[in-house]
Amino acid sequence: MSSLYPARPVPPSPPARRLRTVKGASQFMGLGLALLWVIEILDLFTGGALDRLGVSPRDVSDLPNILTAPLIHFGFGHLIANTVPFFVLGVVVLLGGLRRWLISTGSSVVGSGLLAWLISPPGSVTAGASGLIFGWLVYLLARGIFSKDARQILLSLVIFALWGGVLWGLLPGVPGVSWQAHLGGALGGLAAAWWLDSTSERRTRLSVQSWRRM
Repeated sequence: MSSLYPARPVPPSPPARRLRTVKGASQFMGLGLALLWVIEILDLFTGGALDRLGVSPRDVSDLPNILTAPLIHFGFGHLIANTVPFFVLGVVVLLGGLRRWLISTGSSVVGSGLLAWLISPPGSVTAGASGLIFGWLVYLLARGIFSKDARQILLSLVIFALWGGVLWGLLPGVPGVSWQAHLGGALGGLAAAWWLDSTSERRTRLSVQSWRRM
């Protein structure tokens, strides 16, 4: 005799649930933002010594700096320009769940740093959170398209209305601005949105199949 049972979703842990609230996500991203400011203050007192943690193109010894470059900024003006989008977009992504935040963040950071390492001009150093910010932005825009969910599409439209203008930063033309890092981060965010949507669909199919029991 066969019967059909609904699959029981595994509830997220209490800390993960807190991060999916506006308060929890804001506190988490506030700590991340505070870290960026502390690092920049330390950089100021060390005479810019931390700037060497940025990415130098085609230098194999600098490949690990792909992970540290988003934490470093070239002065407080650079950091101030990234502060609001880093906090706001980070909160919005985190409201979708810690797993999605981690995957979209990792993909954006690696994509941004790797493309900057591959094609930036010789003798340059790339650093700053803007590559990650572009990754989060494109992730949020693409998530609505891939999911075909009305709420996600509406959120994508709102995000585009507020931040869509910065997508011009994906193109060359502004001296001193790494469009390479922006483009790499955007590609990383796009890849994360596609991968997360495809794995979500696979989990849904497997969940439906698991309902059938003998």
